[in-house]
Amino acid sequence: METDKTKERIYSIDFLRGVVMMIMLLDHTRDFVHTGGFDPTDLTKTNAALFLTRWITHYCAPAFVFLSGVSIFLQKQNGKSSGELAWFLLTRGLWLVFLEFTIVRFSFAFNLDYSFFGVGQVIWAIGMSMVVMSALVLLPLRAVGVIGVAIILLHNLLDGIRVPDEIMLDSAASLSQALWIILHQPGTVKVFDGASQVFFLYPLLPWIGVMAAGFAFGTLYSWNAERRRKWLLALAVTATVLFVVLRLINIYGDPAQWAVQDTNAFTILSFLNTTKYGPSLLFILMTLGPSMIVLAVADSFNGQALWQRIAITFGRVPLFFYLQQFFVAHIMGILLAVLAGKDLSWVFADNPTPPPDHGFSLAVTYAAWIVGLIILYPGCAWYSEYKRQHKHWLLSYL
Repeated sequence: METDKTKERIYSIDFLRGVVMMIMLLDHTRDFVHTGGFDPTDLTKTNAALFLTRWITHYCAPAFVFLSGVSIFLQKQNGKSSGELAWFLLTRGLWLVFLEFTIVRFSFAFNLDYSFFGVGQVIWAIGMSMVVMSALVLLPLRAVGVIGVAIILLHNLLDGIRVPDEIMLDSAASLSQALWIILHQPGTVKVFDGASQVFFLYPLLPWIGVMAAGFAFGTLYSWNAERRRKWLLALAVTATVLFVVLRLINIYGDPAQWAVQDTNAFTILSFLNTTKYGPSLLFILMTLGPSMIVLAVADSFNGQALWQRIAITFGRVPLFFYLQQFFVAHIMGILLAVLAGKDLSWVFADNPTPPPDHGFSLAVTYAAWIVGLIILYPGCAWYSEYKRQHKHWLLSYL
């Protein structure tokens, strides 16, 4: 009976992870296929459909990082000693950082000009959070949970501390400023006397909190199903209600306050328009609350329905999926642009930003997204089955 419960737990976790991975491809397909030139969450330029297409993808990074923490707990539960787990997290974390600034960088920019070293995005954040977790897993579980929740709840108190958005790393003072950009404030750090620069889009501090909280949250998966589901729903409702209350108060939890707009619909969009870079308390509550609801619902899945199997397959090979999806989205944008006779010079820029006249409608974007999922699925299904049949330690790094 315990084996069946374990399978159910894995189904629910992999299902949610797979869903957010699929949604992530939508976001990156939009980056390369849709008409560009402005932020889809800019309420002065966007429309509801475009805003919500971007907004739904906000769930990806928090759920992915949180579930990484849960997976760390499950590895410990499945028999890894604290020392073994710490070593694995340290080495895998550094491996992810390497991948961020090599394969992921190339798949995003399609060039090898390292005068722009790259962007510290979600793989960077997960990798460095794992490095920190390699130390935290040596602490009692309760202590890790307290640290994680405290970071999530309190890190916005640091928003008033600001350094320049661009730092030349050439002195002890600039080092402390660069560390602040890495930890809390998105910005650019110039290295090698300005010969190269890194843009840190995902400051680490809140993501470390999310992963640590996920690690402590993982203890729910050592409980029986009935108790686990009750707590999943209770925590989901608590997080969601806390988001609504704090957002209504409009004082703490997000540097971008909401405001009444010209229409009720846009007022709602303003309410939902929380800060992702770096993730505010309200952004984390807004995304993790509903994610826990999905975990509660999926806890009873048996993985047999086709729609469940598709998501679970993607969820079992998240890094394998991630390393391919930028290539698929990027190439899709190029092929469509070639067919339409559009200028492609921006595609190979260091930080590719499409011009206003580039791209296609949302309908074309969604169609390209579906095609991308179809392209990615066979390889992910093969690798998922390969990992199931082969237990070599190297496979845990991809």
